Amino acid sequence: MSISASASTVTLPRENPQGFAGILDFLDHRFPRIGREVWAGRIRKKLVTTEDGSPVTLETPYLAGSRVHYYREVEIEPVVPFQEKILFLDDHLLVACKPHFLPVVPSGPYVNETLLNRLKQHTCNPELVPINRIDRETAGLVLFSVQPETRGLFQSLFMDRKVKKTYEAVTLWPETAVTVPGRMENRIVRGEPWFRNRIVPGNPNAVTRVKLLETRGNRARFRLFPETGKKHQLRLHLSAMGCPIVNDRCYPGLLPKQKDDWDRPLQLLSKQVAFMDPISGKERVFTSSRTLGW
Repeated sequence: MSISASASTVTLPRENPQGFAGILDFLDHRFPRIGREVWAGRIRKKLVTTEDGSPVTLETPYLAGSRVHYYREVEIEPVVPFQEKILFLDDHLLVACKPHFLPVVPSGPYVNETLLNRLKQHTCNPELVPINRIDRETAGLVLFSVQPETRGLFQSLFMDRKVKKTYEAVTLWPETAVTVPGRMENRIVRGEPWFRNRIVPGNPNAVTRVKLLETRGNRARFRLFPETGKKHQLRLHLSAMGCPIVNDRCYPGLLPKQKDDWDRPLQLLSKQVAFMDPISGKERVFTSSRTLGW
């Protein structure tokens, strides 16, 4: 059994329309795929606590607006045999380049084998918090706040869309003619199963600028500039164009579940981020040295 070295946090909404009597009821409803008995087991093991660190019990009542900390556990945790690289570190900001297959934070079968946990161990700083996130399958740049006092300044950069993000992707290039728009705008909503999204008619909520760099046979290389940050946005936009990303197991069609193939990573890379540092006032530009394969 592998137990997370650091806690995850969930906030109990101030409104309680479902009428949850206790924290166990809320957790069971909030995370239905985990199951009530699993949550009850974690509570019995004292792996769920209140804000002040007190263990939650099976009878602890629902307290609107409070936060609950919990430690995830899995029977067997996969080991990702690739390393991250720290590109920048000062008193306020850490910038790391993540390898393919490594999640940023705990998810699924990963509780300790995460970028966040590796960086906390490397820097001996338990206060690290990711400012942005990218998919486990995607490689590239992730920013972390080093201390709580200035965290909001960096988080606001992403919320206010003041960070210029550049991605690169290698896609399939069909034999039939492809129209490459300079800009894609559409509406992305949650799909089925739960981890997929889909494009539907309606007011656009996802925008990506697209630039075709080159083609080679049945492959193409794109540079992408997302102006919004919807889940799987770039994967959906390229797939909708008729150019799905090489080794994408979710789009356009969902492939059967299987173990990760280390030799076949998703060919998507968070290549560069640029912004004005809210503390120093200087322009910051960070670029990954990683490249994608054809």
